Amino acid sequence: MLTVHKIGGTSMTKFGEVVENIVIRQAEGENYYNRIFVVSAYSNVTNWLLEHKKTGEPGVYELFEKGNGFVEALADLLQKLVAINRTFESIGLDQRLADAFITDRIKQSKNYLDSLSEVLASGYVNKSNILLAAREILASIGEAHSAFNSVNILQNRGINAHFTDLCGFNDSEYLTIDERIHKAFRDIDTSKTLPFATGYTKGTEGIMREFDRGYSEVTFSKIAVETKAAEAVIHKEYHLSSADPNIVGVEHSRPVGQTNYNVADQLADIGMEAIHPKASKPLELSGINIRIKNTFEPDHPGTLITRDYRGEEAKVEIISGTDQVVALEIHDPLMVGQVGFDLKMMQLIERYNISYILKATNANSITMVVWEKDISGELVAELKQTYYEVTEKQAALVCALGTNIARPGSLAAATTALHLTNINIEAVSQSLKQVNMQFVIGRNDYKNAVIALNSALCG
Repeated sequence: MLTVHKIGGTSMTKFGEVVENIVIRQAEGENYYNRIFVVSAYSNVTNWLLEHKKTGEPGVYELFEKGNGFVEALADLLQKLVAINRTFESIGLDQRLADAFITDRIKQSKNYLDSLSEVLASGYVNKSNILLAAREILASIGEAHSAFNSVNILQNRGINAHFTDLCGFNDSEYLTIDERIHKAFRDIDTSKTLPFATGYTKGTEGIMREFDRGYSEVTFSKIAVETKAAEAVIHKEYHLSSADPNIVGVEHSRPVGQTNYNVADQLADIGMEAIHPKASKPLELSGINIRIKNTFEPDHPGTLITRDYRGEEAKVEIISGTDQVVALEIHDPLMVGQVGFDLKMMQLIERYNISYILKATNANSITMVVWEKDISGELVAELKQTYYEVTEKQAALVCALGTNIARPGSLAAATTALHLTNINIEAVSQSLKQVNMQFVIGRNDYKNAVIALNSALCG
């Protein structure tokens, strides 16, 4: 039974433990095969290449975009990647081969970027397409680095590992992402070979055009579907838990044993990605279950995500949320009964490429919760020019989720828990599916709200 495994960046940085806990310990006897591994870049590498995912601190890409200093930044990056190589010397990485590989890949990337820079300077081409190509080139470096190193380490331990490079650096084939994956795996005998594939895949449609930083999970998903995997396993540095142990304490948080794709989508919508939603859909439609495992607790079965699971007992299973959102409220006395009012507002939001997390309405007001990083002064200014009154407020969103919370009293219990903690609910949302109760609260109340809801609903 073939399984496909995705290794996250933090886990890759501790690859010695990946080898012991996953590659060797979870093998049947000494049969290391019938598995495919898809790897992320080492921790922080993609931040250095593109931009910091959380802080927005610029990487090489932004310097290229501005046309200033990217060559020096690539040279500095190479030194950082060589330093990462040194951390794996004790577990068998051939330093000479590893340094030569990443040096050559950086050199190739610089040549491509130099050419793109000259084309940009000509003024004859669409700038956005050139920048996207640069972003793709840079993103691919991190996964190529980690996949090559992984294979080298395993080969030096006598395991027949195979470097499955989906980056397309050494070919000019005009293939889609699916075609490249199909070609890469059609002749690999996974019963005798352990493929380590790059999380980045080159394709004519551009994997980052639609998925951006979620591309490695999309590659993982497509490989699982292509190879008809029995299960898709994601190895992270933590369990999918009932609540963040850093907030509620380890003793008050427990791994979620089983959930469904709907709840996984709800989590992704608030930034707690078990898996990127656009990566999960092909797996869901193909009937492939996902398992989330903690790299550092290899004997724990983890969390199984299936299409049809519904808890036997009606209860809240997960408390989650974010304190990095903004509540936007549009109030207009002329809104009541006006057909299309909502549509016109959403068309305006769409022009700024913004997706909302929550929307609540009444006769004269619409409240939307969006990511703070997506809000621009231009958007708010245009809203204020268009509508009678616009309120912008930093906020937090706390959610109570479960596969079976459709029972009388669930909402009452949640609101009571927040009330007893002296937390005001500023907006609330729950759909007919009743898998997610969402509460908009003050940003400073976020951690106390998670603790209160976890104690009241998940005890």
